Amino acid sequence: MELHKLLTPEHIRVPLVATDKFGVITELVDLLHSLNQLRDRDAALEAVKRREAERTTGIGYGLAIPHGKTDGCGQLVMAAGKPATPVDFQSLDGRPVTFVVLLLSPPDQTGPHIQALAKISRLMNLEEFRNAVERAESGEALHRAIAASEAADTGKQNMR
Repeated sequence: MELHKLLTPEHIRVPLVATDKFGVITELVDLLHSLNQLRDRDAALEAVKRREAERTTGIGYGLAIPHGKTDGCGQLVMAAGKPATPVDFQSLDGRPVTFVVLLLSPPDQTGPHIQALAKISRLMNLEEFRNAVERAESGEALHRAIAASEAADTGKQNMR
């Protein structure tokens, strides 16, 4: 799976306007909806909110990965963004969130969903990627950071 092919510059918003967790989630769902990536915007939003109510998706390093399974989409879809100001996601490390990646997939497509979650988490473990995300001032710059870090991470894995 190549994240940069799912997270094209059109799927990335820098900066996000919303200033709270559910506002950010709604903004990213609406971005996917505006790109005709969703069958049912409201069902998709409800799935993510329901998942977020179970347990925070703020995983640390300033990253949140809100996600949900829904019939509101036909395949794995993603959107990402950087809030204009850090957002409290009740993250596991207590730090506010500066980078958000939203994932939605149909209930019967668990494999791609889990692969995407794992790949995003792996990239955020790379200090170079976190620094590139912090510096990115546009969707295009953030997309370039994802593509470059993904290529570098793939290269390291192939050397093992």
